[in-house]
Amino acid sequence: MEGLLPRFRAAHTQVLGVSVDSVYCHANWARDLGGISFPLLADFEPKGGLGKAFGYYLDKGGIDDRATVIIDSGGTVRHTSTVTPDGRRKIAELVDLCDSLDRESTTRVKEIPAPAGLPRESILYFKSRCGFSRATLIARDNLHLQDDLAAKNVTRDAQARTDLVRLTGIDQAPCLVLEGKPIHESPEIIRRLVNAATDLTA
Repeated sequence: MEGLLPRFRAAHTQVLGVSVDSVYCHANWARDLGGISFPLLADFEPKGGLGKAFGYYLDKGGIDDRATVIIDSGGTVRHTSTVTPDGRRKIAELVDLCDSLDRESTTRVKEIPAPAGLPRESILYFKSRCGFSRATLIARDNLHLQDDLAAKNVTRDAQARTDLVRLTGIDQAPCLVLEGKPIHESPEIIRRLVNAATDLTA
């Protein structure tokens, strides 16, 4: 799926994943798959509300069906299908369908920009056994930013701790340093990573 995201983007298609799981389950699930850089939406409260709206909530299992819904820029549902909870989608066929619908469209839509990426020499400082640090590391890995964002463990690396204090004036991690400016709050760090790695603004 990740490898086909540029083709979805070229077809003016924003990919979203939806399930009844919480954002914490999504983060761990995405990490187990090697990272997912498209948004995952938690249809959590009210449980299955979005699935019910499209007729794809399965009351017996208490989950959303493994379905695909394609909505055009005018809000019209152009395609729905299901492979059932045990099935597998044929992603190449879905991207071909999006491409076809995009070519047929008479509605003018703006281009979906490629991800902006991170400034050079960005650094993520983190601490061992810190839930906030763990959340930022999971976000970095899920967004496939490992090659663009150095991560330094200030618990195990004394030089990294010294560098953190020199750069920021305090010994607080997680800390994302972008263009020499520190960001210490994990929700803001994750938002910045999402903005750098995806075509959405979080």
